[in-house]
Amino acid sequence: MDIHAAMAMDRGPAKDGMQVLGRAARMLRSVAQSGAHGAALAEIARNHGLARTTAHRILRCLADEGLLEQGEDDRLYRVGRLLHELGMAPGTSAAEIAHWRPVIEAVAQRTGVTAYLMRRSGIEAVCLVKVDGSGVIRFVPVEVGQRRLLGLGAGATALLAALPAGETGELIRTIAPGLRGHPRVSPQSLRAAVDLVRKTGFAMSQGTVAEHGFGLGLVVPAEGHPPHLSLAIAAHASSVTESAVSDWKRILREELARGLEGWMPHPR
Repeated sequence: MDIHAAMAMDRGPAKDGMQVLGRAARMLRSVAQSGAHGAALAEIARNHGLARTTAHRILRCLADEGLLEQGEDDRLYRVGRLLHELGMAPGTSAAEIAHWRPVIEAVAQRTGVTAYLMRRSGIEAVCLVKVDGSGVIRFVPVEVGQRRLLGLGAGATALLAALPAGETGELIRTIAPGLRGHPRVSPQSLRAAVDLVRKTGFAMSQGTVAEHGFGLGLVVPAEGHPPHLSLAIAAHASSVTESAVSDWKRILREELARGLEGWMPHPR
């Protein structure tokens, strides 16, 4: 089934092709948020207020086009190969990845923990680069291509705090319904986390998104528009000490400064 057929089947008095495309895009984002775990048809339909038959038609169409794939054993939907291939096409993201990957690699090597490059995308943050550290215990709460709401995790919190004050408050109200699946996160805790970033320059996540997890995030500054990139690390709580956190902050600052040399940010 192609996308035009799916539109025709779903079209009614108040449903045109643009609405179907919008639904498909939102469903793609929600599947991407689920990461390698995958998302079930019933879950997707419920989250988007759709009948299972309608959700199934759109998901099947996206899978036929290679944008999604469905596991043969668990029947869960995950991001398809075509999305990965499209993401590798030359463009702003490719330039950002090429420039900042050596910085992320250096952060991972020097800290011994997992390091990330995150980018703001609407009300979400998406992982562009992930590099594992050399530590015995590896803590990996997010994979490349996975999306999460701003404020969920250190890198995403740094990006949330980088927005203008009035915009930050409105955005927290917007994403509040999406926090129901994260019992350790609330609008109040997000506001406190944003205040901490603006006071210290660093976002800190301590078991808020993933149990036994610890994260630090630092935004990449930009001129003329809100920053849209952040550097972050994730570690298991057992490896966190006051001395380690101090060292990690220093390393993040030093590698950020190195990355800013010759960096020409793209307007967002």
